[in-house]
Amino acid sequence: MHYTQGRVGRIFILKFNDGDSFVKELAGFARKERIKVASVIFLGALKKGDLVTGPKKPVIPPVPNWVRFKNAWEALGIGTIFTNKSGPQVHVHAAMGKAKKTLTGCVRKDSRVFLVIEAVVFELKGVRASKEIDPETGLNLLRVL
Repeated sequence: MHYTQGRVGRIFILKFNDGDSFVKELAGFARKERIKVASVIFLGALKKGDLVTGPKKPVIPPVPNWVRFKNAWEALGIGTIFTNKSGPQVHVHAAMGKAKKTLTGCVRKDSRVFLVIEAVVFELKGVRASKEIDPETGLNLLRVL
């Protein structure tokens, strides 16, 4: 295990609107506000998009198990933002429900908001960490400096 210590900086309340590209808008917000490290919590609904619901098999490097969803699912989740030389790296996991079905996974690609998502972003200051491509897994993993 590796760790670093920091403190809470600014706190933001975000409202995403119907049709917004959730991950893209969150990354754009982080870029605009020059956020280097943050934690995100959110609730609302996602209209359509893609989730990674774990690896197909527990091997390294993992092969992602992609699930496409549509027709608006209730969603709540948590995420992180770590900035590297490529810009903000957004990593969001959500639990989603529709009727008697549930999905849990990593929100990816162009997942779109249905009606509204409310989010709270907690900027973390003094934290020495970033996201970098790990050569062994090929994944964009946390690197504590």
